[in-house]
Amino acid sequence: MPSPDFRLDGYDAVNDRVAEQFWQHIDIESTELSVLTVHHTDDQQHSYYVLHNGAVTWGIPGEPQLMALHLQRDVEARTFRFQHERLPLLPLAQNWLITRGCPKEAIALSPGIGTDAADEATKALEDRLTADGDHFALVTSYTSDDPDRMQITVLLAAIDEKAPLRFRVLLEEVDTEQWTHTLREGGFSTYEQATAWWHAHWSGEDVPLPTTAPTTLYTAASATPALPAPRTGPTR
Repeated sequence: MPSPDFRLDGYDAVNDRVAEQFWQHIDIESTELSVLTVHHTDDQQHSYYVLHNGAVTWGIPGEPQLMALHLQRDVEARTFRFQHERLPLLPLAQNWLITRGCPKEAIALSPGIGTDAADEATKALEDRLTADGDHFALVTSYTSDDPDRMQITVLLAAIDEKAPLRFRVLLEEVDTEQWTHTLREGGFSTYEQATAWWHAHWSGEDVPLPTTAPTTLYTAASATPALPAPRTGPTR
């Protein structure tokens, strides 16, 4: 995967704080960043990236390895600012960029990048998260890149506190021989039920995810649920 070209030659950060933040969050690990997908607007005012950070695997176990990055340039003043978010799954990163103005079709993966969806259920869920992922708040996630158990779990909470099965667990599992992945969703009425499944799963119990109706969508509200975000997963 190629290294990112941020197209910032001749540009300065809009202020010292942005310069410091860009160095801290982007530049300091730029040699470990790889581009999964990128879109530049024709006027060069916006660039949208989904990046993989290879340095994360050597850091805190379970941390998200993807970064969504939105660069905004003032082409006349030759300054830039940025927004970024670390996210565990590609559809969530794509959704984050789409909500900031990136066309959906422009941020899709090119053939040969990453693993392929193993089935239609995976494709359908990924499409739904790409379109409607902002209806949920990310509570916590755990990424395991162990070749013997390469998978990601994500706990989401519907922004609408009255939504049925408000808490959702996403489970992505990679087949390292076929280089494909499956993505499944489970629905829970309470945080306690969701975290009980979570702890059982990472303890090695083969507990199936309770299914949810694939057409269930929620309307976003203004408040984000105030929930603890434990970064729990297997012990290393």
